[in-house]
Amino acid sequence: MTKSAPLDMAPLPAAAASTRWPWPTWLGASVGVHAAAAGAALLVPDAAAWALGAIVLNHAALAAAGLSPRCSLLGPNVTRLPPAAAARGEFALTLDDGPDPAVTPAVLDLLAEHRVRATFFCIAERARVHPALVREIVAAGHSVQNHSQVHRHNFSLLGPKAIEREITAAQDTLADITGVRPFCFRAPAGFRNPMLDPVLHRLGLNLVSWTRRGFDTREADPQRVLARLAKGLAAGDILLLHDGHARRTAAGRAVLLDVLPALLERCRAAGLRAVTLRDALPPRHATP
Repeated sequence: MTKSAPLDMAPLPAAAASTRWPWPTWLGASVGVHAAAAGAALLVPDAAAWALGAIVLNHAALAAAGLSPRCSLLGPNVTRLPPAAAARGEFALTLDDGPDPAVTPAVLDLLAEHRVRATFFCIAERARVHPALVREIVAAGHSVQNHSQVHRHNFSLLGPKAIEREITAAQDTLADITGVRPFCFRAPAGFRNPMLDPVLHRLGLNLVSWTRRGFDTREADPQRVLARLAKGLAAGDILLLHDGHARRTAAGRAVLLDVLPALLERCRAAGLRAVTLRDALPPRHATP
C-alpha cells in the first residue's frame, strides 16, 4: 500500500468548554410552551386537553428534529464545509462504522491510488479490536473522528450522563490508539436528542452530519449509491459512505469499493479537492 506523509501527530489536549453553553431559542420556547400549558390547565380546567395537546406537539417537534440528522434545531450541526473551504474547491469524504479488516484496507488502497485524504468516523469498540488498522488510517494521512464507543441503536434515547459516558469513552479509546484526540462527533445513524449538544459543547466537539449520503448500508446497487452522492456535487460538500456495515453487491463485494473510484473521478473532473475535517473545520470553541 502506498502511504502519504502523515498528518501532524502532536496530541491534542482534552477539550474543555471555554464558554457557557448558549441557551438555544428552541429551549426557551419549549419551556414557555410547558409553562403556558400548565398555567392554562390550572386557571381554565376546560382547557386542560388543549394544554396537554400543546405539550405533546412540542415533544413531537423535538423528536422529529432529533430524527432528522441534518437539522440544526437542537444545536450546531455541520452539514457543509465552511465557506472558505468551499471557495477553495474543497470537499470532505467521510466513512462511518469502521474499521473493518475485510473492507478498510481496500479503501485505503483506493484512497492512496487517487491521492485522496478522508475522514473516518470510527466506532471506538471496533478500533480497540483493530488498533493497528486505525494507526494505518492515520499514518496514511487520514483523520479519525468519534462515532461513539459502541454505536448503540438507542443512542438518541439516552440521558445526558449516558451520552457523556459513551462519547467520552470513545474519545479516550481513539486518543489512546492514535495519539490524536478527536474534535468531531457523528451520532449513530445521525439520530440524537436535546441533551446531546450540551455534552458536545462541554467536550469541545463539533457535531458533523453530511451534505448527502449514498445509503450504502442498505443499497446493493453501486450505480444508485453513486447517483445519490454525485447529484448536485459541489465544493463544500460532506459526503457519507461506510467502510463498516457495508452492504455487499451480488458478487459479495462491499458496495463502497465499487462506488469510490467513479466518485473520486467525478470529483477530480469537477475540479474538487478532498480534505479531511481536521484540515477544513475549526475547533468548536475557536475564536474568530
